[in-house]
Amino acid sequence: MTVILHNLRSLHNVGSIFRTADAAGIEKIYLCGITPKPIDELGKPRPQLAKVSLGAEKYVKWEKCGQTARLIDKLKKQKYKIFAVEQNKKSIPYYRIHYPIRRSSDRIVKKKKIVLVLGNEIKGLPQSILKRADKILEIPMKGKKESLNVAVAFGIVVFHLRY
Repeated sequence: MTVILHNLRSLHNVGSIFRTADAAGIEKIYLCGITPKPIDELGKPRPQLAKVSLGAEKYVKWEKCGQTARLIDKLKKQKYKIFAVEQNKKSIPYYRIHYPIRRSSDRIVKKKKIVLVLGNEIKGLPQSILKRADKILEIPMKGKKESLNVAVAFGIVVFHLRY
């Protein structure tokens, strides 16, 4: 499974997503738009990100990417299913997606060709990204608040799809 982070602002959120991605066995994270990299322009680790990730950015492959839409189009040509995580009129509850995988003695035999796309903490994902998704997934809200932190939402959805 691969992850695209589109225009996330918070180093803490990105660090938390790296840590959860490592725990879930994510293959790669694409850091698109303004999403910060684990290292600064001088190649030094970003302390705010590293504090939350606990070094997971050293184990999960990552790549800085400018154009999210082009990246999604490229991955679709490689037969990846694109799942955007967003509240939208066309979204469905995340738990309605089942991607069974075969296991042999606790070893994954067939990898899932899935991309999870998560967006900006305030604005979410733009329509240009949502229209490229095979499915838009949401986490139904039961309380007074209308959304979850992006890193928390990632954890819920990634572990559902992973296992």
